Amino acid sequence: MRPGVRLGIDVGTARVGVARSDPHGMLATPVETVKRGPGDIDRIRSIAEEFGPTEIIVGLPIALSGRETASTDDARGFARTLAGSLGLPVRLVDERLSTVSAGAALRASGRTTRNSRSVVDQVAAVIILQHALDFERSADLPPGAVVDPDEGP
Repeated sequence: MRPGVRLGIDVGTARVGVARSDPHGMLATPVETVKRGPGDIDRIRSIAEEFGPTEIIVGLPIALSGRETASTDDARGFARTLAGSLGLPVRLVDERLSTVSAGAALRASGRTTRNSRSVVDQVAAVIILQHALDFERSADLPPGAVVDPDEGP
């Protein structure tokens, strides 16, 4: 397992969930929900400066069929922007059902959809990051694919 803090990112159309790992890459915890739009990259940069991550893990929403969607393209674009803006390695990892799992976990803890909106994106980011950490620990390989900030549209 490579040492160092990682940030996990769940990209949505309205909000971006952010999570972080401990320096040993064992446990992901929620950090913040960032409003999507002007200033979102600057806020994530501030979070990165605070926690000093070695890399960023961005969830890639792929349809259950394996097809890519508009959300997939959006997440790829956001990841490219992060990679170009933060000067840190950014990795894309499959995030199928992370938001669904986050919602189910929150409901199981007694939270309603209405009072969970502010944290569901953070929980999804935790799930994405924890899955990536667990994969790396078990496979002894970095998760996902590194983003090239100069690739694509």
